[in-house]
Amino acid sequence: MARELDYRRVMEVLGSREQFAQGDVACAYGAILGGCDFFAGYPITPATEVAETMAVLLPRLGCAVMQMEDEIASLSAVIGAAWAGSRAFTATSGPGFSLMQEGIGYACMTETPCVIINVQRSGPSTGQPTEPAQGDMLQARWGTHGDHEIIALAPASVQECVDLTRLAFNLAEEYRNPVLVMTDGEVGHMREKIVLPAEDEIELVERCPPTNKPGAYVPFRAAPGSVPEMASFGTGFHTYVTGLTHDERGLPATDDAEQHTRLVRRLVDKIRDDTERLTRVEVDSEEGAKVGIVSYGISARSAAGAVRIARAEGRKINHLRLISVYPFPERAVRDFANGLDRIIVPELNLGQICHVVREALEGEATVERVSRIGGEIIPPEEIVRALIEGGEQV
Repeated sequence: MARELDYRRVMEVLGSREQFAQGDVACAYGAILGGCDFFAGYPITPATEVAETMAVLLPRLGCAVMQMEDEIASLSAVIGAAWAGSRAFTATSGPGFSLMQEGIGYACMTETPCVIINVQRSGPSTGQPTEPAQGDMLQARWGTHGDHEIIALAPASVQECVDLTRLAFNLAEEYRNPVLVMTDGEVGHMREKIVLPAEDEIELVERCPPTNKPGAYVPFRAAPGSVPEMASFGTGFHTYVTGLTHDERGLPATDDAEQHTRLVRRLVDKIRDDTERLTRVEVDSEEGAKVGIVSYGISARSAAGAVRIARAEGRKINHLRLISVYPFPERAVRDFANGLDRIIVPELNLGQICHVVREALEGEATVERVSRIGGEIIPPEEIVRALIEGGEQV
């Protein structure tokens, strides 16, 4: 059944289309505008404002908010709500994201649409709870065990917290997969002007409903690389859901190598085969440049500042901003690097996405990192210095 957003009622709750808002609050707005009707979470700095905002706003729309005992339970509740027909999400930060990894794998294996917002903070362990970082980027891709694919988006502004969270719900429903919004404590806590979408800009993509009668429904039947239909619990369709290797009926088939291979390859290929469609990047280039910057999230703002400084000094610099990080946009990165000798990757970690960039380029350009940890964002001047003197080679 198609879902429609009661836009007038939603805007009565959210207020003016133009606001001066915090990034975490903007994520909550984006979720509601994305059709979210269930949130479960556990308070954790610097993501708590997402939960606080949902606790205030979502009940006004007749929807449910649950504070769980921990992040494991939070994602479990989200998965259960999704199977009951909800558009559901949770929000957390580093330690909580670590606790959610098994649930993320379960959601991948059971093809459960859900959204997870990770407002990254400095780590490892408890680390610096109030300070921003980008240290969970490889965990986002490889944190859960086994072969799988993930979709991950990286907002660089408060406006993108609205827009990309809203997009995340549609992608989760379309691909029946967890979608991550990898923001950080800086973007999550900064305040900027946002403009909420008009009614005619809202589109809610729905999971594919069952086309057969209940008795003929096969819940995990799909062509290789494609997404199966999904019936919600309580609608008369029999569905067996397990994290075990399962056949098309959902029944365990753990000793069947062929079945496992066919299942996992389909789970991977349904996203990997659509990499070009899922790719979202922003390119700022000029002819004759030999050095480029690949950035994402809060560090992209520093990178943009570095480009302005360098160009004012007469240097030719190209800049690629990753808006979608996974599936990694290899072709876009290779096209960007064509003709460049060096690529600088600034990150609030000791080098994570720089390794993915290097692997994508396969030696076509030297990849250098500009790393900063400790809770401070990278000054543009530090990136300019790396452009001139060289960064740390990966």
